[in-house]
Amino acid sequence: MDGFAISVAAKVAEYLVGPIVRPFKYIWNYNNNFENLENEVKKLEGRRETVQHLVVDATRQGHEIFENVQDWLDSANQIIDEASVVIKENKQANTKCCKGLCPNPKKRFQLSKQAAKKAEAVAGVHEVGKLGQAVSYRTIPEETWLPSIKGCEAFGSRIPTLNSVLDALSDSDVNMVRVYGMCGIGKTTLAKEVARQAKEGTLFKVDEVVFVEVSEKPDLEKIQGAIADKLGLVFKEVSESGRARKLCERLKNEKNIFIVLDNIWGSIDLENVGIPYGDNHNGCKLLLTARSRDVLSNQMGSQQNFSIDVLNAEDAWSLFKKTVGPCIEQRELQSVAVDVANACGDVELKSTFLFCSTMDQTCVSPVEYLLRYGIGLGLYRNVNTMEEARDSVDTLVEKLRDCSLLLDTLNNQRLSMHDGVR
Repeated sequence: MDGFAISVAAKVAEYLVGPIVRPFKYIWNYNNNFENLENEVKKLEGRRETVQHLVVDATRQGHEIFENVQDWLDSANQIIDEASVVIKENKQANTKCCKGLCPNPKKRFQLSKQAAKKAEAVAGVHEVGKLGQAVSYRTIPEETWLPSIKGCEAFGSRIPTLNSVLDALSDSDVNMVRVYGMCGIGKTTLAKEVARQAKEGTLFKVDEVVFVEVSEKPDLEKIQGAIADKLGLVFKEVSESGRARKLCERLKNEKNIFIVLDNIWGSIDLENVGIPYGDNHNGCKLLLTARSRDVLSNQMGSQQNFSIDVLNAEDAWSLFKKTVGPCIEQRELQSVAVDVANACGDVELKSTFLFCSTMDQTCVSPVEYLLRYGIGLGLYRNVNTMEEARDSVDTLVEKLRDCSLLLDTLNNQRLSMHDGVR
């Protein structure tokens, strides 16, 4: 019973004495509280400087700063400013009374309490700021051409081909499509428009779009690097095969990725690059462009093939006017301009216009003429009969058509060459 009474008395004393003693505690610890506040501010300033250096370095590398890091910097700046105000106020305040003979207990209590509370707040922000070295993450910059390329939509005659390619790629059973056509016909423009619409999710959904120009002499390391950059993948492997395995593994883990290999001149082993295809594509879709139909269809197994034809007269004239500029509207140039546009404007996006030779622009010659001229000039070697010579000519003509150097005609026994090639 006595123990219970003592316990109750102690509790009552705690509640009664605490509020009385606490103010004196702030007065007694006046200097310690301000010294502690200044130390906490210095520690926080050091942490803030470290994080700021990391942020600057990450920004220079093109990384994105974590949102919580920027929020912490804002909080640190704010609490340091607030603490500085308290410290400055203490230095300027008159904490003496009785003509400077005695400390002013009321003023010291107020300032000491502010210093203690603010030191606690500063320490809390400092603790939260122990972020380690991870203040940012790598981002994949958007292709600069994606928002602006709409060249195909500007020409009505390109819309059917564009829609056909998009429809094919939207088919879940199709993972590889190729587009072929003569040099300058607009394959790259169409491929970029397909990539742009793919990114926007117009007909089929993709998470990432990779556009790589292959060129005449393909560099597998360059192709691998371009795809890896878009995926934020860093190669540690030195060998080509090692990079291919790493890239293939990553691409298989991606849900939806669209890769455009533009301007292919010869056979490319996708397996050596590290691009999964066929039954192993796992959501990876491919668009290949080349001048020659034979390069891709026979050696890369494309599932859908599309040919890009020349622009019609109306679109050719629009392209010509856009390229030449407003001066073409002058009356004295109109007739000449129309002739030039008809001669070479059908080749999309040509910066230099080709002029026709003295040959007839609309020349459509029978293959038989080519056979006779070839025999007369002795072009066909190891040919003993007319039948063998005719087979040789047919093979050559078909190869030229596959390379888009000859136009398709209604009659296979007749041939026509485009003005741009001429």
